[in-house]
Amino acid sequence: MWIANNWDDYEVIDCSKGEKLERWGKYILVRPDPQVIWNTPKTSPQWKQKNGHYHRSKKGGGEWEFRGLPEQWQIHYKELTFNLKPFSFKHTGLFPEQAANWDWFSEKIKSAGRPIKVLNLFAYTGGATLAAAAAGAQVTHVDASKGMVGWAKENAASSGLSDRPIRWLVDDCVKFVEREIRRGNHYDAIIMDPPSYGRGPKGEIWKIEDAIHPLIMLCARLLSDNPLFFLINSYTTGLAPSVLTYMLGTELGSFRGNVNSQEIGLPVTDSGLILPCGASGRWEAGR
Repeated sequence: MWIANNWDDYEVIDCSKGEKLERWGKYILVRPDPQVIWNTPKTSPQWKQKNGHYHRSKKGGGEWEFRGLPEQWQIHYKELTFNLKPFSFKHTGLFPEQAANWDWFSEKIKSAGRPIKVLNLFAYTGGATLAAAAAGAQVTHVDASKGMVGWAKENAASSGLSDRPIRWLVDDCVKFVEREIRRGNHYDAIIMDPPSYGRGPKGEIWKIEDAIHPLIMLCARLLSDNPLFFLINSYTTGLAPSVLTYMLGTELGSFRGNVNSQEIGLPVTDSGLILPCGASGRWEAGR
């Protein structure tokens, strides 16, 4: 498992009975987590000191309960700054476990010894975009949500990265990749964080089990002659890490490199356990 254990401004304090107790900067949140199926005692006093609690409804969805939580606040990861705010379906605008991947590809970009062009698909609020740009890469950031791209730009400005070579695009990721192939454009690295399920701007249905392999096939055609890495993230419960390994290994077999896929996770302070948070597949150049 790849563990995001370099945070100062974030921690999972405890988790039990379908919920996780988290510290985001100086604020305490309680949010549901489907992986937390154990019912250990909630002994930490911070369970009662929460600033925000997302209550899931039995009918689907849910709602936030706030106690002194601002509409927006910031946390930091190394040199990066993220603007957070509670919004639909328990989210805050950041997935802290992804820091394990940011650290991995940042070192690869820094040590490449050449300019690196990165394509970040389903790029959300820009965590990976900012990490890649801070490491020195030229980044193309693509997301279908105008609001998310705007949020990512705010994070870039807060991180002092507004002057970096980042191209911000509101677009359907699959259609953008198809157009880039026709244009003859290429990238040295590709990052994708596709949703389990979604709808495009014209009602197109995205289901990861059906759509992910064809998208990897398309993206392989966008890689340069000397690619550096290819990263896929998945939060789909039924998609095992070995499936990511197989798809990457199959479609990138013409390039010299290695594939490894693992669960990603966050350390839990009170128990010492690791909370699993999805899976990542990594292809990297090598023998």
